[in-house]
Amino acid sequence: MALLQRILSLPARVLYLALFLVAAGLLGFGLYLQHVVGLEPCPMCIMQRYAFALAAVLALLAAIHGPERTGVRVYAALIGLAALGGGAIAAWQSWLQLDPPAIPECGPGLEFMLESFPLAEALPMIFRGAGDCAVVDWTFLGLSIANWSLLSFGATLAFAVWMLRRS
Repeated sequence: MALLQRILSLPARVLYLALFLVAAGLLGFGLYLQHVVGLEPCPMCIMQRYAFALAAVLALLAAIHGPERTGVRVYAALIGLAALGGGAIAAWQSWLQLDPPAIPECGPGLEFMLESFPLAEALPMIFRGAGDCAVVDWTFLGLSIANWSLLSFGATLAFAVWMLRRS
């Protein structure tokens, strides 16, 4: 308990840097799963990445800026909003995985897009992600990527709320 209190009493700048490092690590792991393991992200996964990237950039800005009391709260509020948005998407995707719809709601797969559309039309669709958001391609400790993302956004939101209330 004493260690946790020591960590939580660190300057806001250090805590924001730690949040940036964690968020960057999560984004890096997502890119590893995509480019090394070969898991194609769905559109909801891409939107969650944007939310994590926004939280990471805000945390890095806060760490560099080293704000005082009001600035700490502004950064925390913005990070909290990013976590709420990303968490809502992760919760929706987790629900889709628990109760998959009969017709996939996330759009066609990569192969279908490349075979069915000219490259100029397929590229924007590829950037948005491929695959079915209800499919569970990877699990760890029984939880899907969407479940882990939801937990991570929840932890980020808890961090933001704690930073808002910190004296």
